[in-house]
Amino acid sequence: MRQLSDIICNQRPLMLAPSCSVRDACRQMRDHRAGAVLVADDDGRLLGIFTGRDAVARVLAMGKSPTKTKLGNVMTPNPTTMSQKMTAIDALRLMWDGGFRHIPLVENSNVVGMISRGDFKAIEEGRFEEERELWEHMR
Repeated sequence: MRQLSDIICNQRPLMLAPSCSVRDACRQMRDHRAGAVLVADDDGRLLGIFTGRDAVARVLAMGKSPTKTKLGNVMTPNPTTMSQKMTAIDALRLMWDGGFRHIPLVENSNVVGMISRGDFKAIEEGRFEEERELWEHMR
């Protein structure tokens, strides 16, 4: 089974400051074809995560200005993280249980990457579905 480090090798996740506007973040997400941005302080420590879902639910649907609203005010603070030493199946389980599509990968307080649902191969998805069906039958 692949480790997350195999999936994210040479990856540079999109990271922005909490003072960045939602509009700028959304533009960068579009330009980088990313579904989420990691929000970090000046030292690169992870503060939160901001996703396309957050843009819709926490900004647009609430009538906030994307230009005036800062990421630090609408991000998900202290997101669930994983180690890059974990396996792809571990990440899929966590995503399923947590109901999210992106997980920051952190080692020694430093962001090393971000895994998203689209990063997994069919074999990992298939194995996870088999496992999930087995658990459903056991309930």
